Amino acid sequence: MQTLTQNLSSQGVSPELTQLILTLADTSKAISHAVRHGALAGVLGATEQENVQGETQKKLDVITNDMLKDALKADSTVRGLASEEEDHVVEVGSNGEFLVCFDPLDGSSNIDINSLVGTIFSVLPATDAELTEQSFLQAGRNQVAAGYVLYGPSTMLALTTGKGVQLFTLNPETNEYLLTDAAMSISKDTAEFAINMSNQRFWEAPMQTYIADLLLGKIGPREKAFNMRWIAAMVGDVHRVLSRGGLFTYPTDNKNPQKPYKLRLMYEANPMSLLVEQAGGKASTGYETILDIQPSEIHQRVAVILGSANEVDACLEYHGQDYSQEPEL
Repeated sequence: MQTLTQNLSSQGVSPELTQLILTLADTSKAISHAVRHGALAGVLGATEQENVQGETQKKLDVITNDMLKDALKADSTVRGLASEEEDHVVEVGSNGEFLVCFDPLDGSSNIDINSLVGTIFSVLPATDAELTEQSFLQAGRNQVAAGYVLYGPSTMLALTTGKGVQLFTLNPETNEYLLTDAAMSISKDTAEFAINMSNQRFWEAPMQTYIADLLLGKIGPREKAFNMRWIAAMVGDVHRVLSRGGLFTYPTDNKNPQKPYKLRLMYEANPMSLLVEQAGGKASTGYETILDIQPSEIHQRVAVILGSANEVDACLEYHGQDYSQEPEL
């Protein structure tokens, strides 16, 4: 099996981007170690602080954020970083080629019940101009790399540098990431969907109708039985989609009119959408392709519908959209 380093070399990834990806990968090994120790290391539970989104921070949110921030500050290829746990963008170095956006511990509410969590990251090109929040506000198609690390029974790294999606598994004996799937591929059709059904009454009418038709199964207009899955961590639900197809959505809702969307564009929706498109799937808000959105601020939230291409198209038809063209890879 190829190691991560060997695979990046075989793909012709630049030395600078290789260095950054290896920094992220090495830090994820340390995060995996911290997650595995859990209560034994006293890292479970919540802090008395809130992040910029007004969400109570878990102890591991803060710990993993600091681990990534420290590692990226020591990497000469990084110009700046943005994190779910940081109020503002952070300048790292004056000569770095890349900007890194990340969610250090996606699904951290699962930590205290020993369920799936992960790290999501997005790499953008830096400009020569002074580093500001505006430097990061690039459409998702500008990403030069994106990926996630899933901390589950195995620690797995899904990565794209624009040449498909590769899946690596951390060997616990050697502490190296080894290539276990050279080309992840999302089936075009599926009979699985993932959604938080507790918000059903708050969804827009198109999503209400779409999900209702799925639940009717073979006696409904889709004439097909669907299964619902929900992990409550985007990294886990998207990993399932990449592994065996499916549709994942966190749609627009009016539960809180001030926050109609749940997921963050820059460090959740964009990297996951790039992975999904590179694996042959599609990703949309219901009304526009996620990777084409021009961001307005670093913590911007968006609706997300992603996964198997034909099923995403079916969902978009309910929204009055036609995105049946093949995605740009």
